Amino acid sequence: ALQGLRVTMGLTLVLGGARSGKSRFAQKLAEEGEKPVLFVATAAPGDEEMRRRMELHRRGRPTHWRTLEAFTGVGAAVMRDIGDAHAVIVDCVTVLLSNLWGGEEAPGEEVEEQAKAEIEGIVRAANSLSARFIVVSNEVGFGLVPPYPAGRAYRDLLGLANQWLAREADEVYLLVAGLPLRLKPRPWL
Repeated sequence: ALQGLRVTMGLTLVLGGARSGKSRFAQKLAEEGEKPVLFVATAAPGDEEMRRRMELHRRGRPTHWRTLEAFTGVGAAVMRDIGDAHAVIVDCVTVLLSNLWGGEEAPGEEVEEQAKAEIEGIVRAANSLSARFIVVSNEVGFGLVPPYPAGRAYRDLLGLANQWLAREADEVYLLVAGLPLRLKPRPWL
């Protein structure tokens, strides 16, 4: 299914909606024999339902992959713990930004600055290390407009973060119904 999609050094952004297959696709991109992969989990198990989701994701990964839990400071954490990984999956930016939020109200400029710093840290790590970085994020611009200000502000911040990552990425894919669409480099040029 992924013929012709050879993983090379650099940064790949994988976007998609909920249950679009983006995490599974990112894992397929990282798989190359028994080579080590560092899976960076940004989600914290806040409740029982989230713990179940996290366990399902964990069981879907090869057992020889290492998992690094990093709720913030992802780039620096990867720089410290890269080990011998030939690929790094960051799953996902959506949760990472919600970790910065810290409340129900719309964020101030400090949250946008923290989000920029997180993205810059990931890009810096991708540019500094000899490993392939595959970053997963939700594309939330296709859904309903949230009915409350904090939801709209979060959607807007995630949209900006996705743009920042896409600008720096070597490859960008959008997953729709489990099917990858390559957006960058453009397949028709």
